[in-house]
Amino acid sequence: LTLGGKAKFMIANVLAATLAAYLQGFKTEDISLSLQTFIPSAAQTPGRMNIFEFKKFKVLIDFAHNPSGYKGVEEYLSSVEATKKIGIIAGVGDRRDEDIRECATIAARMFDHIIIRQEKYLRGRTEEEIIGLIMEGIAASGKTITHEIISKETEAIKHAINSAQEGTFITALSDVVTNAIDIVQEYLDKENEDGNV
Repeated sequence: LTLGGKAKFMIANVLAATLAAYLQGFKTEDISLSLQTFIPSAAQTPGRMNIFEFKKFKVLIDFAHNPSGYKGVEEYLSSVEATKKIGIIAGVGDRRDEDIRECATIAARMFDHIIIRQEKYLRGRTEEEIIGLIMEGIAASGKTITHEIISKETEAIKHAINSAQEGTFITALSDVVTNAIDIVQEYLDKENEDGNV
């Protein structure tokens, strides 16, 4: 669950769940067994640190959509070895301007290249307005980073996978988890069937 202790926010989650179970009267042996046998996956925990391992690169899908979630992913990615880290991000329209900007600033710190996409959850804003706030956040990072805009999430994920090189680590911070998981799983199944993406 903690990805070998690398996902510190997951350690906090496990500790809280363990304490709650203990206070409810569960035996420590049962708690331990539950923690050891609950394997995070797209099936059991969709959108929660789902990692897909391809032959030459990896894809992480996480439902992070606020600064706190982005910081958790950033902390995890700081321990990940990769030749290039690509992030697929979007802004959610009903967040405060500063939250959208802060998410983009954090994204600029943790990725080498950002794909901005925006097709869902505009919630009263225009796509252009949200992308503008994201661009301001990227600029505020002070880091020179490449970026591109691909509005549709499905196309953004396909583009990232098709352009991935040896050692790339792609992270999709997605608000449409099922679509993202389905697309990545389809590519992984195809690789397993015929040996290439």
